[in-house]
Amino acid sequence: MRVLVACEFSGIVRDAFANRGHDAWSCDLLPTESEQTRAEGKHIQGDVLSVLNDGWDLMIAHPPCTYLSNAGAYRLYPKKGQLNMERYAKGIEAKRFFLALLNAPIPRVAVENPVSSGVFRMPQWTQEIQPYMFGHPVSKKTRLWLKGLPLLLPTNVVERTGPYCPAGTGRKDRATYGAAKRGQNEKARSITFPGIAAAMAEQWGTGSGG
Repeated sequence: MRVLVACEFSGIVRDAFANRGHDAWSCDLLPTESEQTRAEGKHIQGDVLSVLNDGWDLMIAHPPCTYLSNAGAYRLYPKKGQLNMERYAKGIEAKRFFLALLNAPIPRVAVENPVSSGVFRMPQWTQEIQPYMFGHPVSKKTRLWLKGLPLLLPTNVVERTGPYCPAGTGRKDRATYGAAKRGQNEKARSITFPGIAAAMAEQWGTGSGG
């Protein structure tokens, strides 16, 4: 199966599919950080929209969520009732990119994003998953929009110890709240959990070539 992992620099999802025998490629504006991906040469550094018509059987996409996520609502509404129009415009552009991936000419598509701000009126998601459903004892709600794919089933439900991403803007000691501590850049916090990547490869990695 030819698999495209859109907007991925870590190689975690790409490598999960490659290790199951698929012709898997990642694509991102950034270079890959996976030694395996570099060794196999299957990373496209560039605009993923330019390769959507290259005969993929499956695409898993992780479009940027910075301007869409509900976690950034305090920046979208810096003053009560007043919309930050510059940030809103960036969110609308992010939504266009999201929809271009969701509507890509590929038979099976999964697009993931966190909970979005209601102002952007995102399409209805298919399911919500958590890391603790796949062996990682933290919470980080992620929504999946699926086309031509079954729901992703939990593989190893473990006890939740706390949130992954920092929250609680009123806390004085913010560094202690969240496994991904406040101050870490969004690049590091956006990486897919290996347990989720493994579940995707196992459950969705069927079809020609797989």
